[in-house]
Amino acid sequence: MNAPRPRLAHVFAQAPARARALVRGGETGLVALAALAGCGAGVLVAAMGWVAQALRESLYGLPNGARLSATPDLSALTLVLAPAAGGALLGLLAIAIARRRGRRPQAVIDPIEANALHGGRMSVRGSGLVALQNVISNGCGASVGLEAGYTQICAGLASRLGLSFELRRSDQRTLVGCGAAAAIAAAFGAPLTGAFYAFELIIGTYSIATLTPVVVAALCGSVVARALMTQPALVTVDGLDALTTTAITGADTLPVLGLGLICAGLGILIMRGVTLVEAGIRASRLPAMVAPALGGLCVGALALATSPQVLSGGHGALHLHLDNPGTGMGLGALALLFAAKATASAISIGSGFRGGLFFASLFLGALAGEVFSGLMPGLTAFSPTSLAYAVIGMSALAVAVIGGPLTMTFLALELTGSFPITGLVLVAVIASSLTVRKTFGYSFATWRFHLRGESIRSAHDIGWIRTLTVETLMRREVATVPLDTGLDAFLAGHPLGSPSRIVVVDGAGRYAGIVRVPEAHAAARDAEGAAPGLAGLLRHAGDVLTPGMNAKAAAATFDRTESEALAVVDGLDTRRVVGLLTESHTLKRYAEELDRQRRAMLGETA
Repeated sequence: MNAPRPRLAHVFAQAPARARALVRGGETGLVALAALAGCGAGVLVAAMGWVAQALRESLYGLPNGARLSATPDLSALTLVLAPAAGGALLGLLAIAIARRRGRRPQAVIDPIEANALHGGRMSVRGSGLVALQNVISNGCGASVGLEAGYTQICAGLASRLGLSFELRRSDQRTLVGCGAAAAIAAAFGAPLTGAFYAFELIIGTYSIATLTPVVVAALCGSVVARALMTQPALVTVDGLDALTTTAITGADTLPVLGLGLICAGLGILIMRGVTLVEAGIRASRLPAMVAPALGGLCVGALALATSPQVLSGGHGALHLHLDNPGTGMGLGALALLFAAKATASAISIGSGFRGGLFFASLFLGALAGEVFSGLMPGLTAFSPTSLAYAVIGMSALAVAVIGGPLTMTFLALELTGSFPITGLVLVAVIASSLTVRKTFGYSFATWRFHLRGESIRSAHDIGWIRTLTVETLMRREVATVPLDTGLDAFLAGHPLGSPSRIVVVDGAGRYAGIVRVPEAHAAARDAEGAAPGLAGLLRHAGDVLTPGMNAKAAAATFDRTESEALAVVDGLDTRRVVGLLTESHTLKRYAEELDRQRRAMLGETA
């Protein structure tokens, strides 16, 4: 007789567990999730771009599809008031959020921080809020791009997808990178750029195990976004035909190298400028609603005094300059536009508008390349044209601010299709990246982490170090003896062969030091007359560990004190003994975790 078939309800009840097992069981399941995250990212990028464009068209009265930064004839009143209105709306939104939560809202974890510290865990609600604020900021004309919002919401949804399938920590981090890769690929129609953005900035490393899911997500995001929205090319290949057919010589890299170094200095100044504006806003103690509105007024005034090209992300303005380098502007006007755009971006971010400097740095780099081409004498003797210097400057300044040398190199390749240009871009971005790393040490994102007190230099996973704490490693059952115990009584209770280290506490129960049992027995044998007390045998009276210290800090303490074991106290003020930790156990567990991270990075499962 055949066994009864399981009920349909039971099959559906078991479906989530079976799906999780399928995804966790091999690389194919992760690739499928990456494709799903990539398709979702393409839809989200298209939707955010459409909403932001609709907002710009309604606020500024733009024709359908017109770019704000490329529209010269705008009402003076609209230029000044529209960014301020957007700032006021952001202020009201911040107040509403604070009242709803009943406290000051916490900072939303971005993809870099999530992968560095939290194993790829992000808040979908917080990411959605950031995306909404970014759309409002960009749509009202504040000098910020949408790329920060794109990567935030797409990585957030990818994180939620991974958590629902209970992915391993390494796979979870990879999926967050897939979401970010798809977002950038969808924004620029550049899959390689998106993939290497994830490798360099979000995952923190490249490995064979992460290659397939990240590339699949980037391709899916690019294809879906291209099907849903038009993406005009930033650079026309026709303008680079002359250089494409010209052989690049070693001498041609000399001015390019100089441009890379200049862009590195400009990138550092821009990042410092944003910090100065933020410090000024905090010092002014402006209310939450007033700061972005005032910042919007300042940005609008800059646009009125110089050009609407300083508004929004700058897509339209970048098209103008790359289609016709110089756009009929003199070098003084170009330098003034550079200063105005950089100032507008610093004011926008510093005053509370949400967004990033990704596209602003591309536009500023193109301007820097144009100015460099016009100012430097003798450049006509080299192969690169004014357009080539604009493209090279675009990549070099962007890598100074955003990071990711290969990301910006592939962006130039996918935008231009020119291998000679890409070779020169690689020279410039290496010079720029190395200079910023050695003189400044941070990208824009990691610089802001530094200002918050976080020791994050990249998305490389250091969160496991923070979870591997002294509290999780220590032995809690620790016998203590009072400091006033006589040596004879101590030796009677701790003969040779018993635990070799005994923790001593004073009359108030506070940590006093450690006594080594063999040394105590040797001191009793060598004593003449009365046996000495424990006070003269104490070691490491001032050297302790605390439960919150991570394994790396504990190992450094062992090395500094040259001790094989240290007491763990609840705090440096109370000094109540809560455990004991040995150096050998700490190093063993630390080495095991390092090896596990190495295997995860290489894609090894055992």
